[in-house]
Amino acid sequence: MAVFTISFFSKTLTRHTQMVAIIPVDAMDFPAMPGMPPPPDRSKPFRSLYLLHGYSGSEVDWLYGSRIQQLSMMHNIAVFCPAGENSFYLDDKIRGAHYSKLLCEELIELTRKVFPISHRREDTIIGGLSMGGYGAIRNGLYRSDVFGSVIALSSALITDNVSKGVENNPMIPADYFRHTFGPPEKIKGSDVDPEYLAKRIVEENLPRPNIFMACGTEDFLIRENRAFHKVLEDVGIEHTYLEGPGTHEWAFWDTYIEKALQWYDNLSK
Repeated sequence: MAVFTISFFSKTLTRHTQMVAIIPVDAMDFPAMPGMPPPPDRSKPFRSLYLLHGYSGSEVDWLYGSRIQQLSMMHNIAVFCPAGENSFYLDDKIRGAHYSKLLCEELIELTRKVFPISHRREDTIIGGLSMGGYGAIRNGLYRSDVFGSVIALSSALITDNVSKGVENNPMIPADYFRHTFGPPEKIKGSDVDPEYLAKRIVEENLPRPNIFMACGTEDFLIRENRAFHKVLEDVGIEHTYLEGPGTHEWAFWDTYIEKALQWYDNLSK
């Protein structure tokens, strides 16, 4: 298992930033045992998962909080974990820090130049937890021409709350939400609103990504995840939605990123 820590100058952020890359290029495969599947073909370009951290996290969170190295090898998939700061993976025009453009354009171009990964949309996944779950859903819907699948765990789908002025989080000052999402009265129906983006995909007949969502039944974001699950049902976008015991914690995310990759493998068959 090859793990790279990469620092590069980002034109979309106008500064240096970091990324962790997990590439199963050096995995040691053994001959298949009776009843076991054969080892994957590692000579083909890898499928890629752009995996996003949560609020107050960093590019190393998935590396240390989960079994993503092992899962990368088991599922024969390259994993890229960028530093998203506390951006919600949106473009910040005030600071000139365009995190959505970083994900949907610059990182795609960079990783495809440097690593042996597939260029096909159906082999390109965006995923994340909490803030990163929102980032995966928002950018996966916003650029469904780039990402063929979305994995969203315990997603911070809080734009409806912010638009109504009812999002109260002791960790985050109110001004942060206005800076990140824009004026509350303009959020609904904008491109930071996942409900609007889901409806746009259907109304404009845009490519539909495969979507996997999961949330713990004791998670403080369960109501928001159930609400967006219903939005997807109402607009007619097929998706997989799972709930299970758990709070906003790594034990849940580690379990369900494995379920998500199993789901993705089944799509690819």
